[in-house]
Amino acid sequence: MGCECSKFSDCFASEETKPVAHVPDNESIGKSEFGLPAFREFTIDQLRTATSGFAVENIVSEHGEKAPNVVYKGKLDNQRRIAVKRFNRSAWPDARQFLDEARAVGQLRNHRLANLLGCCYEGEERLLVAEFMPNETLAKHLFHWENQPMKWSMRLRVALHLAQALEYCTSKGRALYHDLNAYRIVFDDEGNPRLSCFGLMKNSRDGRSYSTNLAFTPPEYLRTGGITPESVIYSFGTLLLDLLSGKHIPPSHALDLIRDRNLQMLTDSCLEGQFSNDEGTELVRLASRCLQYEPRERPNTKSLVTALIPLQKDLEVPSHVLMGIPQDAAAMNLSPLGEASLRMDLTAIHEVLEMIGYKDDEGAATELSFQMWTNQMQDTLTSKKKGDVAFRQKEFRTAIECYTQFIDVGTMVSPTVFARRSLSYLISNMPEEALNDAVQAQVISPLWHVASYLQASALFTLGKENEAHIALREGSVLESKKNATT
Repeated sequence: MGCECSKFSDCFASEETKPVAHVPDNESIGKSEFGLPAFREFTIDQLRTATSGFAVENIVSEHGEKAPNVVYKGKLDNQRRIAVKRFNRSAWPDARQFLDEARAVGQLRNHRLANLLGCCYEGEERLLVAEFMPNETLAKHLFHWENQPMKWSMRLRVALHLAQALEYCTSKGRALYHDLNAYRIVFDDEGNPRLSCFGLMKNSRDGRSYSTNLAFTPPEYLRTGGITPESVIYSFGTLLLDLLSGKHIPPSHALDLIRDRNLQMLTDSCLEGQFSNDEGTELVRLASRCLQYEPRERPNTKSLVTALIPLQKDLEVPSHVLMGIPQDAAAMNLSPLGEASLRMDLTAIHEVLEMIGYKDDEGAATELSFQMWTNQMQDTLTSKKKGDVAFRQKEFRTAIECYTQFIDVGTMVSPTVFARRSLSYLISNMPEEALNDAVQAQVISPLWHVASYLQASALFTLGKENEAHIALREGSVLESKKNATT
């Protein structure tokens, strides 16, 4: 069930049979517009690796009993960040039906959508793979904001971008959207709002189209249990109310306030002075049209776009500025290690790795002490110790050779050894190998900020500036969380 939230509340909401063949990560094959790869099928092993074994730390949202599914963040071998929606085992028992539905949604490509990149239907597993949007949901920014309430001009931009997303989907024959709400709108790297592609598919073959509070569902859905394009317009109207009020107000209550001309009670007090009465009245009028009891009296998506374009303000201001989202490393307040990664100061990074030793291996030392009893393990540990000596003395080619002997035995995993070999590769002008090791370190230890920083340095070296800044930001966030808990 959904909940009626204010921005100060603490409520939580969010959001199986033939095997598939391995598909290479080469995105130059079948690329579509916007630089996105064509829809593809993933194996469960690929997605398990991308999400560090579906680690709890990578969960970004999960539904309750009515729609048991979980969304994870992950990263593919080619560094593309993804969101992976994993359904419960009883969902979509017909693999062909799931694949056909996913493929249809996967044909959509638009800059107003968080686009569907692929799916997995291996065994009993049913998963969807989409673009990852790093800057939270509309619900977070509207109801649970921390630093600043969303500006009026940004709220108007959200409404327009959402209307344009729905118009695009309608033009492509995908007019039905299930449970459109503030948790379905996510923000990309630039702070632009996008409509999640997940809502274009039901939670399961026989799943309900709405899992939110009944007070927010279209009246015809309550009568028939069916969803129509006009039902989506009704949900769009509830979102307009959310944007205007900063609260999740039941449509019946909002319509009472509108009839009584009590617009002050309907307007977010944080917006005082940001818009004129005429602007507010126009948005209220549009919302009330969307919330008409009779579906045929509601506007279509094209009319929504036409009505919202003239209301737009601050068109020259980027979304990330309106949202207060940092876009450069300076705004991240980087630590010395983060600064060193940004500058690609490999000497400074070497000093940090030497200083932390192996304390980030999370129990690996205990495992080592038990394995020292065998001669084979003793030889393996000797390789590691020789690698440590070479690393300390900055003999990085030797360090690579010794650490490789230790890693290839495979009797234990150590994120720190991968990090040390990654830096050794970087210093030896082998950035691809360095990037692979940094990614492996993060697979072993998903919350270890050093792994993200090493990825950033490797990506900078490879000339992948955008990806590098993303990894740098991830490292900064992880380091801040670690410092907060210690």
